[in-house]
Amino acid sequence: MSDPILEITPVFEITKAATFDAAHRLPGGPADGPYTRLHGHSFRVEASVRGPATPPVGWVTDLAGLDTALKSIAAELDHSLLNDHAGLESPTLEALCLVFAARLKPAFPGLCRVEVSRPTVGECCALVVTSLRPERRATEATLHIVY
Repeated sequence: MSDPILEITPVFEITKAATFDAAHRLPGGPADGPYTRLHGHSFRVEASVRGPATPPVGWVTDLAGLDTALKSIAAELDHSLLNDHAGLESPTLEALCLVFAARLKPAFPGLCRVEVSRPTVGECCALVVTSLRPERRATEATLHIVY
């Protein structure tokens, strides 16, 4: 009799987080709404990488490497006007997720989720990256926005 637990390949998901504070305005928002005015938020970003634990260490990826990469991107945005950064001309939570994913995916091919939140106002957006065919490039993956 075989052990079914030993016949599966465990898949793990590891996550690191970083924070930053930045200002923005949404140029396409309602003219009489608050979004078009310059304002700021404290942001939290989480990035998750999925995969099997691989030898020789037995991990999905180096958490320190993911931490460094995530914090480096957050540091570029920290105390800046988000609208001034490429890809963030209209700096929505969705756009922030896409920017972080585009920057992280080359170094972390198992990147499966990027979540950006504004904890003080209880808002969150998650980009879930899935691919139906392994030969598809990351930019062609199916993207799901979850609120």
